[in-house]
Amino acid sequence: MNETVTAAAVSRTVRVAKDLVHKHDGGQVLLSGLKRLAEDEFLVAADWTDAGRLVAAGDRGEGSAVLLTETIRQTFPLLSHAGYDVPFDHRLLWSEYRYTLNLGTLREDGVGGRPDLHIRCHDVVRRRGRVCALSLDVTVLRDGEQLATAHTRFTIQPPAIYERLRGSHGDAHRMLELARSRPLPPPVSGAGEEFRDVVLSPTDATDRWQLRIDTHHPMYFDHPADHAPGILLLEAAKQAVRTVRHPRVGLAEAMETVFHRYVELDSPCWVEARHLPDDQLGRARFLVTMHQEGQLCFTALVSVAKEQSG
Repeated sequence: MNETVTAAAVSRTVRVAKDLVHKHDGGQVLLSGLKRLAEDEFLVAADWTDAGRLVAAGDRGEGSAVLLTETIRQTFPLLSHAGYDVPFDHRLLWSEYRYTLNLGTLREDGVGGRPDLHIRCHDVVRRRGRVCALSLDVTVLRDGEQLATAHTRFTIQPPAIYERLRGSHGDAHRMLELARSRPLPPPVSGAGEEFRDVVLSPTDATDRWQLRIDTHHPMYFDHPADHAPGILLLEAAKQAVRTVRHPRVGLAEAMETVFHRYVELDSPCWVEARHLPDDQLGRARFLVTMHQEGQLCFTALVSVAKEQSG
């Protein structure tokens, strides 16, 4: 690890290596620089000039949310390690996440370019001198235009605590072997994704699916994981809403999510979507829930952008 990447050094711009964002494939790194503006404020530079590797060509709708969320997710380890000196063997656990897209700008200008993420950290909790939880408020700007806002909170656990809490489920290689020993369920039709990116499998009900966890997917499982990653659950929520609305357009303009517990790789996870009253802006709203072995794992409130006329 380069010794310049420390909390004291981020007063100047730090280049982002793949280990700082927990990626094995350097081609998936979306962040290019980090600078500390104040004790708990940072400016993170992103690079979307080659966004096609994560977003389908010409997709200026749902692909925007995928790109935004993965960009923000990469700031968690970056700020933890380079901003707060969290050791690399500690585990980052997502608690909550919400975002709102500026779809007008994204539809008009697409998802390329080099946006900046202005991040304010708050509610920072420390134990024995180390950060163990923090919240992030994120504003994403490109050429002075706001593309999105987001809020998230995550906790940080040292290896001994993580291993004790996870038990046998904490062995990533064992869990991946178990998952890969079972047939991958068929993909649902109507969500609009390429075959490899479909994360739902149909059931007898039109508003209920099995979570389809492809442990060979190049983004979701870029490195070994002992549970379904949070970004896969977010994508499943969006696909559930889009599928239940098919053939109507259903772009997830805003989402509020809570991660209640891990989604394990060794048993089925069931996804359900329920139509709620419209939100305060008149957008269609859905509640998506995920259960595994009878326990609630994930909830998402999804607000769907109004359909464009003409």
